[in-house]
Amino acid sequence: MPGVGPKTAQRFAFFLLNGPPETALGLASAITEARERVRPCSVCQNLTDVDPCPVCASAHRDRAVICVVEEPKDVAAMEKTREYRGLYHVLQGAINPLAGVGPDELRVRELLARIGQRESPVHEVILATDPDVEGDATAHYLARLLRPLGVRVTRIARGVPEGGDLDYVDQVTLGRALVGRADW
Repeated sequence: MPGVGPKTAQRFAFFLLNGPPETALGLASAITEARERVRPCSVCQNLTDVDPCPVCASAHRDRAVICVVEEPKDVAAMEKTREYRGLYHVLQGAINPLAGVGPDELRVRELLARIGQRESPVHEVILATDPDVEGDATAHYLARLLRPLGVRVTRIARGVPEGGDLDYVDQVTLGRALVGRADW
């Protein structure tokens, strides 16, 4: 499993094998139930066990702003900030020609359909794809599609992390921080 190294995996295995059978069976049951119940939200494509998801169903969210992210884990990261109050759209990946992932493999059509709805007009789309080659390619592709629709297209800022030392920041990040500097 991603993020689980050999030693941690071994600890998990010994814990489950040496513990009461109910522990392993309970874990297996919970995993099976999650696989059966969790699905993409019909609106934003985030993973949820209710449809629409709690974010899309909330009357307290700004429906005029959509934040586009690559994966469901990105929604969780954005929500942890408690700064964003709009809706989301999960692409389920990023454009990566080397891996055979093009725009047709992503949830781009669903995004365009949401923006085209007259009953719930979208005024801004925030592109919050990863700051890597694939994320940048995806953001550029989406910006090219969205601008002609009359919607404001913005990209999340990038730069030096909070509490970071300049001598540890790579030159590309530091360069982008200089280019994207703001009045203070």
